[in-house]
Amino acid sequence: IFIPAALENQIKRSNADSIKARYIAEGANAPITPRADKILNNKGIFIIPDILCNAGGVTVSYFEWVQGNLSYFWSEREINLKLRDIMEKAFYKVYGISEERKVDMRTAASILGVERVAEAVSLRGIYP
Repeated sequence: IFIPAALENQIKRSNADSIKARYIAEGANAPITPRADKILNNKGIFIIPDILCNAGGVTVSYFEWVQGNLSYFWSEREINLKLRDIMEKAFYKVYGISEERKVDMRTAASILGVERVAEAVSLRGIYP
């Protein structure tokens, strides 16, 4: 397992062939360039994309917002359990789309995101 977690564009066309890991979990934002992404996918490397893999921080920020609005605070254990539940469900949802539509995980995550926004717009109507 390889976890690029520092900077963007660290895996590029010039070094993608040297990656030997079977799995990549993108801890950083956009650590793989689009060209390198194609190379890695063609090599059969399973990539958990940044928009899925590093969403934990944003999720916990949402938890903080909810707790602040409610003036009710969860324990660290409760937060970790809620985070784990959300992240696991998101992973399996994206994985399911990937398998069903025969696309890579990055494309599947984007499909899920676009579908959710389209559904929200449809339910909400044209005007906010």
